[in-house]
Amino acid sequence: MRGVDYYELLGVQPDASATEIKSAYRTLARSMHPDVGGTAGTFRLLQEAYETLNDPVRRASYDGGAQERRAPEPKVRRPRRNFGDDPNYVPRLPRLRLDDIAWWDGVDPDARIRYLPVVGPERMPTLALVGGWSLLLMAGLAVDLTAALLAGWLALLVAAGAVIVVLLRKHIRAHRADRLFAADFGGRRTFGSHDTADPANRAQQLTADLCAKYLTRLPGVRVFHGLAWPGSVFEDVDHAVLCGRRLVLVESKTWLPGHYTADEEGTLWRNGHPFRGGATRLTEGVEAFEELLPGVEVRGAVLIYPSRSGEVTTVEQDEQVSPMTPAQFVREIGRWLAEDPATVDREAFTAVLDQVIAD
Repeated sequence: MRGVDYYELLGVQPDASATEIKSAYRTLARSMHPDVGGTAGTFRLLQEAYETLNDPVRRASYDGGAQERRAPEPKVRRPRRNFGDDPNYVPRLPRLRLDDIAWWDGVDPDARIRYLPVVGPERMPTLALVGGWSLLLMAGLAVDLTAALLAGWLALLVAAGAVIVVLLRKHIRAHRADRLFAADFGGRRTFGSHDTADPANRAQQLTADLCAKYLTRLPGVRVFHGLAWPGSVFEDVDHAVLCGRRLVLVESKTWLPGHYTADEEGTLWRNGHPFRGGATRLTEGVEAFEELLPGVEVRGAVLIYPSRSGEVTTVEQDEQVSPMTPAQFVREIGRWLAEDPATVDREAFTAVLDQVIAD
């Protein structure tokens, strides 16, 4: 469309990579779609911009036309720096030494899972009451009691027995509820899916492998892929990891090597400058899931893989949304979740599962 700069519309630089263009389009489409308040004309223009820049042939033609439309400039030779993706570079998972994962040896992967909310008395207190009642019974039978003591003993025995029967019934119902919940989901640890054949989803596949390899050591961990925000119909969150009453939302990105940080507002910085090569909406996502899951701690992690040869570095931050390397994610998020490693909150699990787009 004449008069509209497609790069400016998408908010990317003219040398943006295909991954950056796709990420920018998906981010804008969530807010500009007619179903969420955008206009049909604006959304069609956004689609036209994406389809043009996503097609190498159409993009080359568009770039050539854009050059002709610009006012002539003095020809000055400048070395071109390619900040985009290296098509020959394939990011891979790091090899982590288990000795470097502080929480690893402190977790029993075969520990008995505790389900919340608790709907009945737990096993050990119930068994303790039964044991106490049995001792009371044997003590009364082992000694000679006067008529008054015998009456008191019998009354106490009957009252305690009635309480134990009620507790046992509640315990059996709670145990049955736990078994039915486990049976409904077949002991699955991972839910949702993503297109593994699409090269643009390489980062998502790496994060899925990372969670399966390391975080599922925590018996209470449940991993979700491809989630919508509450009330949304789009895939707004790449991954979510739930353990007990703690939830981490994850976006997987393939970005340029460099040092990444985030400020209190969730703005990303690279090498000390505001990062313009990509965007994240995790801050809004965390707020949406906090509202959906009152009482559950929610945080976000932007997991960054390098798009070309080079190193991505981050620092440990206390911000609610933080950029992380894969190794940092395993160490820090794993440690955070490992504080309650064997608990599954049924209500939180069901609420998060309902946000999965495709399974």
